[in-house]
Amino acid sequence: MDTEAIVYLVVLIISLTFHEAAHALFAKLGGDLTAYRTGQVSLNPIPHIQREPFGMLVLPILTIFMSGGSMAFGYASTPIDPEWAWRHPGKAAVMAAAGPLSNLLLAVVAMLVLVFTGSADTNNAAAVFKIANVFLVLNTVLFVFNLIPLPPLDGATVVEGLVPKARNFYGWLSSQPFSWVITMVVAWNLMKVVFPPVMSLMIDLYRALR
Repeated sequence: MDTEAIVYLVVLIISLTFHEAAHALFAKLGGDLTAYRTGQVSLNPIPHIQREPFGMLVLPILTIFMSGGSMAFGYASTPIDPEWAWRHPGKAAVMAAAGPLSNLLLAVVAMLVLVFTGSADTNNAAAVFKIANVFLVLNTVLFVFNLIPLPPLDGATVVEGLVPKARNFYGWLSSQPFSWVITMVVAWNLMKVVFPPVMSLMIDLYRALR
């Protein structure tokens, strides 16, 4: 695995860890201690990898190799008490939104790093610039992808919290065989439409801040 691939893998693991830790933290703040009790309220990636070794390690490595080091994809999960989520849809929506919003925060921080290192003419600055660029792109992808309102993505839980009447529909959809496959196919095609304008907006903001 070359240096660029290692950067993609490390950045993805950090980004997924932030995402899941944000879910766990806001679940705890909302009264659900399930994730807290399993050590998920942590920026240490180990408990998150232990919970989802395939999504946090195996799948990212596979996608890096299959793409020739041009992309990385993975997933993780946070244990949530479904009864708590059902009784408190608003708190569950906040918990669900916290994950993607943590990725947006990382993307904004990465953009600021790009702004401050873009004009520096040193080898260290160039290395930091490349890493920050990976942070910006991957976290923008995670932000947009996870807000797609299809289960089991976070966007579905956000919609359920804002529109409780939608919970029966989402429950039915989740119970269908291979519903996650349908979600992945639809989400992948939606990303082709939704992601480019969001990324363009981030690039325009970066150029405005330079």
